[in-house]
Amino acid sequence: MTPTEKHTAFIKQAAGALRFDHCGIARAVQLDDDARRLEQWLHKGMHGTMRYMENYFDKRIDPRKLVDNAQSVITLLLNYYPAEQQRPDAPKIAKYAYGQDYHEVIRSKLNTLLLQIKENIGEVNGRGFVDSAPVLERSWAQRSGLGWIGKNGNLIHKQAGSFFFIATLITDLPLEYDSPAGDYCGSCTRCLDACPTGALVEPGVVDGSRCISYYTIELKEMLIPENMQGKFEQWMFGCDICQDVCPWNRFSKPHSTVEFTPVPEILNFSTADWEALTADAFREIFRHSPLKRSKFSGIQRNLKFIG
Repeated sequence: MTPTEKHTAFIKQAAGALRFDHCGIARAVQLDDDARRLEQWLHKGMHGTMRYMENYFDKRIDPRKLVDNAQSVITLLLNYYPAEQQRPDAPKIAKYAYGQDYHEVIRSKLNTLLLQIKENIGEVNGRGFVDSAPVLERSWAQRSGLGWIGKNGNLIHKQAGSFFFIATLITDLPLEYDSPAGDYCGSCTRCLDACPTGALVEPGVVDGSRCISYYTIELKEMLIPENMQGKFEQWMFGCDICQDVCPWNRFSKPHSTVEFTPVPEILNFSTADWEALTADAFREIFRHSPLKRSKFSGIQRNLKFIG
């Protein structure tokens, strides 16, 4: 076994020991095709008020501008599919937000993985990212053989569906690289047909400015456009419609990450409970939850809009 093969095997074993569900590796190169697609997407204004998407364009398309002499992009998937669901009559919350904020959970795992790499391989320069920096995570996941980008814009793993968080570790360590995954959506259009706001404008292209997740989380204005009235299908925070209807998610299995255990109130609150919630109680109950991103005022706005 060559040193490169040995290092690759160690990293994948270490990722598994940290309870990441899947690990793939791709060569660090500039993503020219993705650059063109991103430029067109931004030009059409599909990022809405998410102006941060316009920043650091060069870093988004080239990992070598994030880590000096970057050689490899390691992509890791962590399942978040819950064993339990909300009560059916309650305002809906996206499954990724049932438990603790994934940024905190995954960042700790990435830091541990990088430390283990340095301890076992030597001086390695690297940086870990989880939805917090200009990295095209889904593109790297596809390049590293972990799945394909479906018509709903989500990464789909052939054996496990799409309910995964994606984390990225960019390093200057040369490794063995996985082959890109093929596309297995075929002629299916269930996600395109199911989106109530028409956010899936064409296969693989999501108009973020028309997505329920955008309106309920990213939009900071206190008024949601009137033309969206009646289209949210009771989604109060995020939306899982395009994933719930995807046939590949019949393979989804409950996660085993303790930190993603659902906050009891998310499973049990009724509409009346949400409406009676005070700002202080919200901050206390959801202090480690992704829901804090919308803040109490945003949750109240969303409740009134879907009410």
